Amino acid sequence: MKMDGHIEGFKKQLQEAVEIANHAVLSKKNNINHVVVTGLGGSGIGGSVVNELVQDNCSVPIIVNKDYFLPGFINEKTLVVISSYSGNTEETLNCFEQAIAKKAQIICVTSGGKVAELAKNNGFDLVIVPGGNPPRTCLGYSVVQLLNILNYNGFISLEVSKVIGDVAQLLEQEKSDIREKAKQIAATLKGKIPVIYSLGNTESIAVRFRQQINENSKMLCWHNVIPEMNHNEIVGWRNANNDLAVMVLRTDYEFEKNIKRLSFCKKVISKYTSNYTELNAKGKNRFEQLFYLIHLTDWISYELALINNVDPIEVHVIDELKNALAV
Repeated sequence: MKMDGHIEGFKKQLQEAVEIANHAVLSKKNNINHVVVTGLGGSGIGGSVVNELVQDNCSVPIIVNKDYFLPGFINEKTLVVISSYSGNTEETLNCFEQAIAKKAQIICVTSGGKVAELAKNNGFDLVIVPGGNPPRTCLGYSVVQLLNILNYNGFISLEVSKVIGDVAQLLEQEKSDIREKAKQIAATLKGKIPVIYSLGNTESIAVRFRQQINENSKMLCWHNVIPEMNHNEIVGWRNANNDLAVMVLRTDYEFEKNIKRLSFCKKVISKYTSNYTELNAKGKNRFEQLFYLIHLTDWISYELALINNVDPIEVHVIDELKNALAV
């Protein structure tokens, strides 16, 4: 399947993910003090998105780990979610072994591979999602399974199927407008270096957008978040550079102080580049607005790939890296 087919199918994927979650066989975890989601790339970003979606209402802290090693505090009161779409991510497999050694309580989310094999051999909870696709196109599977795991264990209270159903309905209603906006915004990024800013608790969406531009559009870019960038990066806006194109992710759930900060930043930034765009989310709640931005920015990265005349699917350099590490 081509990348546009993957992005077009995001709504269907969310609905399929709910069905997978509804039929998942999970065991209740006991005396959990914290949750660690360990995974990288397209598998790890799901943990980051879920963490921001539920952080105000989750009864235990969630840590998203993107490395070869787990934090030192992991013990039998830790729920470790092993998230590897392929099931063969070497960093995640290394963490899996550590989680077993530390006697953590473990749930695996994967399409197969060594993760599925280890889970079956050790009797760990295992949620299987459809395989064979680029991991970055499978965010829906990851996010929904993580939400279901948290809800099932009582860490959040959420009617997952209802919430995700409403998201899918919104994306269907807005699909024509999203495609048109994506084309318009991508056109403004031609030959530019994208600079992505978010406000407060939407940094995961900015990270996702950056990753999609990297992989789909084959471009470098960077992201930062307000208020953190007000303590460092704002000072770097010192020289005129119209090769930079700023995009700000906006929602209805921004803290008033951060809105004031953005207003000030816009005045500063506009002195040095004329390329400034705000991407305004749609939806009646945080879930809908964040998923709307994910879908819009995915389409922007695709349209930008067309403008750049590159294949949004191929990631040859990552394959080369994996081959080099395997030697």
